[in-house]
Amino acid sequence: MELVQILRSVELFQGLSAPQFERLASLGQRLSFGTDEEVFHQGSVGDRMYVIVGGQVEIHFDQAGVPPLYLGSGQIVGEMALLDQGTRSATVISVADDTEVYSITNTDLMALCQQDTAIGFILMRNMALDLSFKLRVKNLGPTTTG
Repeated sequence: MELVQILRSVELFQGLSAPQFERLASLGQRLSFGTDEEVFHQGSVGDRMYVIVGGQVEIHFDQAGVPPLYLGSGQIVGEMALLDQGTRSATVISVADDTEVYSITNTDLMALCQQDTAIGFILMRNMALDLSFKLRVKNLGPTTTG
C-alpha cells in the first residue's frame, strides 16, 4: 500500500491536505524488522515516532499486571516523544516477519511544523484530542477504595 494512503489512515494526521501528506511522506525513512526484533526499548531516548506500514508490533510495559498491546498497519508508536522528548515508556518489538515502519524524527517533524504552521496546528490539536480522550477514559474507569 502506498505510504500516503497509510498516513491518511492515522488519526494523528487527520485534517491534512494532499500536499501536506506528500510533504509528511517525504520526511522519514522506511525500516524493516523481522520477528522478535526490537524497534525501541523502554527508557531509551525518544527521538522519533513510527507509523506501522505493515506487519505487527507488540508493546511491552515493564509494569506488573499490564498486558502487552498489539498494533498493526496505520497505527503509531513513539508519538509521546514528539511532545516531551522524554524517554520511551514501553518496549516495542516486531512480532511478524517483514514488519515495516515509517520513522519520522522529532527534529524533521518540528521543522516541518515551523515551515507550515497549519500542519503544526493540526498535529498538536489531534494530539491534544487524543490525550484528552485517554484522560477522560482513565478518570471514568473503575476506582478502588481502600
